Amino acid sequence: MLCSGKKTRWCTVSEPEQRKCAELAKALVTVLPPAAVSAFARLSCIQAYSTADCINKIRANRADAITLNAGEVYTAVKQFGLTAVAKEIYSDGGCVLAVAVVKNGSLDVRSLQGHRSCHTGVRWTAGWSLPLGFLLSRNYLSWAEEQPLTQAVSAFFSASCIPGAAAIAPSLCTLCQGQKSYIRQRNFHCETSHNEPFYNSQGALRCLKTGKGEVAFVDHIALDSIEEWEREDYRLLCTDGSHANLSEFQRCNLGRGPGGAVVTRVNYRKIARKFLQVAQMAFGRRGRDRQRFQLFESHSYGSSDLLFRDKTEKLAILPDSDISQVLGLDYVALLKGLGHEGSSLEDSVIRWCCISEAEQRKCEQWALSIKSDPLVCVRASSMSNCIKMIKRDEVDAVSLDATHAFIAGKCGLVPVVAEYYGEKCIPTEAVTEGAAHFESDVFPSVFAVAVVRRSSRNVFFGNLAGRRSCHGHMYSPAGWLMPARHTLSSQYNSSTHCDPSKVYSEVFWKGCLPGSQGSLCKVCIGGTAESGTKRCSDNHNERYYGNMGALRCLVGDPSGKTYGDVAFLEQHNLEDNIKSLGSSGWAEGWLAWDFELLCQDGQRASLSQWESCHLGAIPPNLVMTRPILTARVYDFLMKSQVRESHGNSFDKLSHV
Repeated sequence: MLCSGKKTRWCTVSEPEQRKCAELAKALVTVLPPAAVSAFARLSCIQAYSTADCINKIRANRADAITLNAGEVYTAVKQFGLTAVAKEIYSDGGCVLAVAVVKNGSLDVRSLQGHRSCHTGVRWTAGWSLPLGFLLSRNYLSWAEEQPLTQAVSAFFSASCIPGAAAIAPSLCTLCQGQKSYIRQRNFHCETSHNEPFYNSQGALRCLKTGKGEVAFVDHIALDSIEEWEREDYRLLCTDGSHANLSEFQRCNLGRGPGGAVVTRVNYRKIARKFLQVAQMAFGRRGRDRQRFQLFESHSYGSSDLLFRDKTEKLAILPDSDISQVLGLDYVALLKGLGHEGSSLEDSVIRWCCISEAEQRKCEQWALSIKSDPLVCVRASSMSNCIKMIKRDEVDAVSLDATHAFIAGKCGLVPVVAEYYGEKCIPTEAVTEGAAHFESDVFPSVFAVAVVRRSSRNVFFGNLAGRRSCHGHMYSPAGWLMPARHTLSSQYNSSTHCDPSKVYSEVFWKGCLPGSQGSLCKVCIGGTAESGTKRCSDNHNERYYGNMGALRCLVGDPSGKTYGDVAFLEQHNLEDNIKSLGSSGWAEGWLAWDFELLCQDGQRASLSQWESCHLGAIPPNLVMTRPILTARVYDFLMKSQVRESHGNSFDKLSHV
């Protein structure tokens, strides 16, 4: 229940913002009925010297609400127990793009070290988190695990102004211009307050314009403030090292993150939401009384972005929800990677995602062999589940086939290395300790092939209808994606479906496609009696899963039953897998001679002729992770590869 007569105390960080807040308070009394004002629309204004001071005041019940940058929202919620009640929505949504702005010159994103930088604020989205996440992911910025990130940033740039950094790293404030004072309330140097001339995106641009800094890290919204006549004097730095015009921020940026949000105490959230709804209905972009006051306009007060961003279209009132839902899983994972919650043991550990008990055992052997680099093996139910867990910051890395890697890329993950199935990887002596090279500089292609038993003489492409099929797993390039591109049966029109699973369910009598359902699971046999795994699961617990599983499916279970007529798999490890049929105790007596390939022209060929008889080339597996972790995961894998080149869960690796 709302308390009658309760005032909302808005926290401000400058005289102009205090004046705008006071005008809003007067306007509410003027245009709203007395009952509404007394119930939930009375406003008072509490001036603080910085946004950090505001957070402390709200926490101590000396103020009630403030709009913060997303990075500060995370701090307010996770470290100080506040809650977000509304998000700013801009003309193109609730997100901002981080851009690096320079004056015309030779500076590019790969050569920023040793130059002077201007930032919106410490731990702010566009001025700190996204650009530093990018620099770390490309290994342009070195950050030792034992040192604070601020120390690494201070060593990277020759001088900076990063408002809010004074308390934790004064060296990041050398370019700031705010008034200095020994009296806390009068010291505005390097504070997150409009009294610091280089504060927020407008201030960072001012830092660049005045020549104090050589690069400004701001959000794309701030670019609109640059006058038309001077826009040609500035360029954006793109991630590939090129430059672009200011208007090209959609393709030339350092990443996307959430916009600002309003925070308050948890026990005040209902009143704060109601207050914001009333204020927006009266004075928002479509407010009925916007002639009296404009909530998202600040120029008449001699400043910009007071109370809210001036480019805000509306406030989206938020329900009670976890901060990951408010800011997004990608952004929260980035903040954790940058140490926003402080350092922990997890910061130096790589958490690898495994999709079966067997894979976890292999991972644990890997972990034991590299004692100096902590590795934790985390169990998941499938590759798709691994992608979700990486997004939620529950694991760090996984090896994915090309199809899953494509899906992971759409979900914001990035590749670190590609698996290499070619020549030997040889340590390089007398050059760089720990480095390695390949005997062949040309990566061999991996091909999808269709394999049959030599004894099945009447099985060809074009007459596969009604037969039994074996596929590596759902979404696998060789077992799921590639076969459907070819004419499996002359009686079936493959163009009627774009979903390969539906193609297979209509062509084949039954099959084993782990991760699928219905008739495409009837040939699968599940796990062992000890594991109790149901059949057709999308991981190695299904014994017909993957390349080895599809081959087992083709020859049948150890009793010689439950088998398929054709197996769709990758060629690169086929002959090794045939040899392991006997050594593993699965099936005795099988040789490479006992199998043949189905060619697209209806012919058959020996396994050695895969270069001319295949279903198409496919990319190798990729190790994927969150962008902030690429350098750390890459270094870990390279060190691991040199020490145990034969002992981990892949053959050889190469940077991508």
